Amino acid sequence: MASLNVGNLGGFLREQRRSAQLSLRQLADAAGVSNPYLSQIERGLRKPSAEILQQLAKALRISAETLYVQAGILDERDREETEVRSVILADPSINERQKQVLLQIYESFRKENGLQTASDDASDTPDTPDTGADVAASSN
Repeated sequence: MASLNVGNLGGFLREQRRSAQLSLRQLADAAGVSNPYLSQIERGLRKPSAEILQQLAKALRISAETLYVQAGILDERDREETEVRSVILADPSINERQKQVLLQIYESFRKENGLQTASDDASDTPDTPDTGADVAASSN
């Protein structure tokens, strides 16, 4: 039997679909799933895969992470960090360099507050200065 979160997910999807003023059929077509399958998801009878959730999120123009949390796939704390990153990266009003700087500032604040970020997990190597450049600069 499906978990309790699936029912919550279904209700959440229904609310998002109605907020977007989409019919069940329109959302199903936009997400590339069948109308009956989407209906079963909304009623809490089916548990969609992460891939289907991603397709639904794209069609609803919401973050996939939001649906992952609703489905119990992703922890709320992980979602918050991921959503911040997604919003920054998706913002068309700032360029790529500005996005990277903003992400670095965000990560430094999280680190300062004792929260480890996803990129910290990937790169736990300490920064080491390039002493060769320092020596070359001082000998000139």
